[in-house]
Amino acid sequence: MCERGERIGLIAGNGRFPIIFADNVKRLGYWVSAIAHIGETLPELESHVDTIHWLKVGQFTKVLRAFQQDGIHQAVMLGGVSKTRVFTTLRPDLRALAILSRIKQWKDDAILRAIAGELEKEGIRIRESTFGLQGILADTGVLSQREPSQKEKEDITYGWKILETIGPLDIGQCVVIKDQVVVAVEAVEGTDEAILRGGKLAGKGAVVVKRTKPHQDLRFDLPAVGPRTIDHMVNVHATALAVEAGRTVLLDRGQLMERARQANIAILGVLPDCSSILKV
Repeated sequence: MCERGERIGLIAGNGRFPIIFADNVKRLGYWVSAIAHIGETLPELESHVDTIHWLKVGQFTKVLRAFQQDGIHQAVMLGGVSKTRVFTTLRPDLRALAILSRIKQWKDDAILRAIAGELEKEGIRIRESTFGLQGILADTGVLSQREPSQKEKEDITYGWKILETIGPLDIGQCVVIKDQVVVAVEAVEGTDEAILRGGKLAGKGAVVVKRTKPHQDLRFDLPAVGPRTIDHMVNVHATALAVEAGRTVLLDRGQLMERARQANIAILGVLPDCSSILKV
């Protein structure tokens, strides 16, 4: 538990991850100030935090002022911002333009590290995305009612190594595998669309593998799966899901596991060196 009333800032992107985080840290005793992005952040976040500031993507100076106003000296960055939105509707202010001008390549981690660095210059520490997520991160081993088959474990191992290889290229965190063939790699469309695309190509029996990039800065872009992930897998008859233990958020865990049980989908929490796959 934190000291009563300790404050935490939340820079919220899309999806339910920011809401789940806010609920969890409030149970731990934190007071939460959220920066929400118009067109990205779910409106219902407002009822899960103590105060909220609605801004457009790229309004860095307003982010800084809002946190200073609320007495925030530590924050987390959770939930993505659609890359298509970044390419089409980003309207950076002068401070954001100055930050972006110093970035050589517009890769996710580079942009987020630059933003975090600027916030930390102003006395706002960016915490790891795993902060405050006790009980929400994936455990090691079989998480579902059904254990993966030998064939599924072979596909998971193959996909795990593929992601280790392509991770430094900043392409995506997810691949879809069938018979040790890569049928889809996540790109700007995100995990859900990659599952649908790969599953349609593979037919019944595809495996979905999702993990962090090697040497990923854990302050940003922590992988997350939830009931919707299972729904998309059901739609394309995918049969197994592998996620990185200790670094993957299980959104609405109870619903996630129940839907997996109903669909007979195996879920496996894998250690970074993939040794846990062999022990299953």
